[in-house]
Amino acid sequence: MRLSTRGRCRALSGPPNVRKLTWRFIVAALVFLTLSRLGLSLWQWTRVHDAGGLWPILLGGWRIDLSLVAMIVAWPALLSPWLGHRAWPTRIAAWWLRFWWLAFVLLEVSTPQFIVEYDTRPNRLYFEYLTSPHEVLAMLWHGYKLVVAMALVVFALVGWIGFRLLPTRRPDPVPMRGWMRPVATVLAFAVLFVAGRGTLQHRPLNAAQVAFTNDAMVNTLPLNSLYNVLNAAIALGNERSASAVYGKMPEDEMQSIVRSTAGLEGAPLAPEYPSLHRQQATHQGGKPLNLVIILEESLGAQFVGSLGGAGYTPELDKLSNEGWWLTRTYATGTRSARGLEAVTTGFLPTPAEAVLKLPRSQRDFFTLGALLDTFGYHTRFLYGGEAHFDNMRSFFFGNGFNEVVDRATFKTKPVFVGSWGASDEDMFNELHQRLLEDGDKPTLTVAFSVSNHTPWEYPAGRIKAEGDPASNANAVRYADWSIGQFFAKAKQSPYWSHTVFLVVADHDARVFGASLVPVRHFHIPALILGAGVPVKKDDHIVSQVDLAPTLLSLIGISSEHPMLGADLTQRYPDRAIMQYGDNYGYLRDDTLVVLRPNQPATQYRYTVDGEKLDLEAVDPQLEKVVLAHALWPSWAYDKQRYRLPQAVDKAPKD
Repeated sequence: MRLSTRGRCRALSGPPNVRKLTWRFIVAALVFLTLSRLGLSLWQWTRVHDAGGLWPILLGGWRIDLSLVAMIVAWPALLSPWLGHRAWPTRIAAWWLRFWWLAFVLLEVSTPQFIVEYDTRPNRLYFEYLTSPHEVLAMLWHGYKLVVAMALVVFALVGWIGFRLLPTRRPDPVPMRGWMRPVATVLAFAVLFVAGRGTLQHRPLNAAQVAFTNDAMVNTLPLNSLYNVLNAAIALGNERSASAVYGKMPEDEMQSIVRSTAGLEGAPLAPEYPSLHRQQATHQGGKPLNLVIILEESLGAQFVGSLGGAGYTPELDKLSNEGWWLTRTYATGTRSARGLEAVTTGFLPTPAEAVLKLPRSQRDFFTLGALLDTFGYHTRFLYGGEAHFDNMRSFFFGNGFNEVVDRATFKTKPVFVGSWGASDEDMFNELHQRLLEDGDKPTLTVAFSVSNHTPWEYPAGRIKAEGDPASNANAVRYADWSIGQFFAKAKQSPYWSHTVFLVVADHDARVFGASLVPVRHFHIPALILGAGVPVKKDDHIVSQVDLAPTLLSLIGISSEHPMLGADLTQRYPDRAIMQYGDNYGYLRDDTLVVLRPNQPATQYRYTVDGEKLDLEAVDPQLEKVVLAHALWPSWAYDKQRYRLPQAVDKAPKD
């Protein structure tokens, strides 16, 4: 039946049906995301210009946007020829599109501050933090009131515009002509399929296809933040096997390379557990020593004067003359869970979550606590905040730690509690009290600080603040002051003479840089001091994964374990391993090899001064070493091969 002139006019000017709502959403989303991308690019113009300019960002961005928008509008677009003139499908479609509009707006509004903090678009950290709402809300309230207020205003305004464009009113009941419905459906399917897939090549569109520069942050600008977060969520669901990200290698070859690089000769102690080996301690005779590991939150080398940094750490600089000062230590990642993973388990990093959060590592996974428990040590984890954060309580209790102490179970009364928990001086007071009470009992204590974290809260009157008291620089000064106060007491205490201490950062603060792996932001301080520790300045390249084997040697524990890190009292591997998002960096001497998802390896000559990276030809043998080390921890996790001998005995055989 033909429409009358009045009917056609009503169809054009009346309340929108599903077809009109779909077109409005497509146009509005593309315009909004383009404007957001332009704004971010202009804000970061120096890095955008150096990386190759605006066009690669816009062209890649339109491909990503069209792909995601096509997936969102697929069902409204395909059903609109058949049901688009009816009221209930129109209302459902309107609310469906409104939801995704708000998701786009929320993520884009969140992006600038996320880039300031993490030098990337919102990623898996965005929803990881949702598991700790108390800490996150406290941090936002105390440190970002103005930013949050402005973001909420923009979110409300742009969200309102979207709701106006996507009304839920009853549409005009004017159906599409019968013969046009199947034609429109087929055409819509074809267009949506091509747009959603993003390419006619073998592999569908992904983030790697719009990456165009060595600057990892700039490579996220062609993406939109909702795409990045959804992509991260899907990746987490797959537990991010390294072989799916970097490629494959025959298992025998991988094992041979990893064992050889770790200095493991001869047949493995247990064929199913190829990294299991016996380490003979350097310290011999007498009772094994106690061990205290102090992880300092976000204390990068950039702040440490004796490492060429800003000079905010006079106490740590003084202590560096009293112990083994490892001047070129590198973190394995950019998150606290990754630093805890490296220092307490010696496990190599992967593109997946740190093992603290993964399901297969919640029991019988190797830790220093599990090992020292078999030697009669009381093993303790101490944290100034709430130990459920990053799944620390569950992981440590499930893997050999006898005691987990957090703010709620402090024996000493905190003098200051901020958004993330008790201040560093309170944590150190609790540590001091616990060590005094331990007496002659052999103990391992892993203590983790909180004060050097946004919103930079600490008790007044401790330091001479410069500028805004609530700043990263002043929080570092306070953290350093707390270290000095603790060691002044520790040296006068009975436990000093039979304890080895490690002070090390979990990672640097705000890791960023215009390179695939910003090596200088993985540089962290590491100092070993206490009973029998040699006093020396050591300029060898060291990874966080080398610290646990070295500490075992210094406290006099000869044992069998699966750690691949080096005992630095016996050999230096002069290599560091760094996981930066999906990019994997392997630094050996002055050569950096970087693996990226679904792309060839790249190799650089790395110069520390000026953070200079000069591209060079890839050494095929070194590339194999790097790939083997990138693949091995995913294999060990998946097959549950990172265990103590006792766990090995009861482990199920595949």
